[in-house]
Amino acid sequence: MTGIGWFAAIIVGALAGWIAEKIMNSSMGLLANIGLGIVGAIVANFLLVAIVGSTLGGWIGQLIVGVIGACLLIWITRLIRGRA
Repeated sequence: MTGIGWFAAIIVGALAGWIAEKIMNSSMGLLANIGLGIVGAIVANFLLVAIVGSTLGGWIGQLIVGVIGACLLIWITRLIRGRA
């Protein structure tokens, strides 16, 4: 996560995973939310840099990117499992 430390990345990842869980109507635990938020932010940051050339910085920017990335990961998982 760009511009924030590891501890902040865990907090923002947990929030992003929880928000994505609510948006996508899925049920996961706290550790899954943290992992989903962090991995989602990494994926979304990579896509933003590849497409736009930059990413959103700071806590709020990374929260937005994390939520988008986590929702994308949930959607892809549902497509693979056939529950979309």
